[in-house]
Amino acid sequence: MLRLGLAVGGILIFVTGSVCLAQTKQHTASTASPDVQHAIKLAETGHCAEALPALKKGLAQVSDKELRRNLGLSGVRCAMSQNEQGNALLFLQMLSRDFPHDPDVLYLAVHAYSDLSTRASQELAQYARTSYQAHELNAEALEIGGKWDEAAKEYRAVLQQNPRLPGIHFRLGRLLLSKPNPGPTVAEDAKKEMEQEIEIDPSNAGAEYVLGELARQAGQWPEAVVHFSRASKLDAGFGDAFLGLGSSLMSQKKFPEAIAPLETAVKLEPANPTAHYSLAVAYTRAGRKEEGEKEFAIHRQMVQKNQPAGAAADSEPQSQGSPQ
Repeated sequence: MLRLGLAVGGILIFVTGSVCLAQTKQHTASTASPDVQHAIKLAETGHCAEALPALKKGLAQVSDKELRRNLGLSGVRCAMSQNEQGNALLFLQMLSRDFPHDPDVLYLAVHAYSDLSTRASQELAQYARTSYQAHELNAEALEIGGKWDEAAKEYRAVLQQNPRLPGIHFRLGRLLLSKPNPGPTVAEDAKKEMEQEIEIDPSNAGAEYVLGELARQAGQWPEAVVHFSRASKLDAGFGDAFLGLGSSLMSQKKFPEAIAPLETAVKLEPANPTAHYSLAVAYTRAGRKEEGEKEFAIHRQMVQKNQPAGAAADSEPQSQGSPQ
């Protein structure tokens, strides 16, 4: 059953807590609460059941920065050792808010969240081994590991239990397109999965985008425009959907119409050279040459910046933004 590769998390959390506390153990202000200082000392010596109530109470009382930091680190360690997940999250939230870039806090948080994930997956395996949620979690782990066929089998098991669960057909279609050396029917098979997803969940912008990209790759520009347009309306922050829409309109020689979605794509993804190049072409073909030159200049600067030393820069991107 699923372990997510995090089985060591439960061990590391205690080591991490001890290390962090040892590294940050310093003299605290004399005005600090004696109860909190005593609770921290209890925590450092493993007396967490006694320390936790005072540590939790201290969250609302302690203002001294260093004492508050030590309180939080002690609180996470003790809450995890006592399997009090809610309290662990309470201390982690305080540390993340008050010490957002502290390396000890970040290091401890990595292992604490890993351990929480492991415990949740173990409980799912123990109490709901045959549930569709367990199959879905297994499928996700298998997909991450590149075990495409095994992952597909798990996703199919999910659909057997819950045929109209949103997101599963989308994941199956994505999995088909991710497999190395796909068969000759992969595009059609993935299209069917995406269409089934939209029938279940018409708000899935990702499925609409994939259908648009499949149509674009097949040279079916009107169909691509329809799907990219739907994706962009469903998710106003979906930069690739706007880029796909503009690219498909340009492939139909509809350059003035392509400008608006491409301008949105550039705003959403200002570091995307393909978006700038496509917008430059659309401007130029629509007679807005000065604006086009500005975008071409931005594209050239990006390409030159990212080009390996000694290599010649391509003048045009070789992706969906290139005019057909």
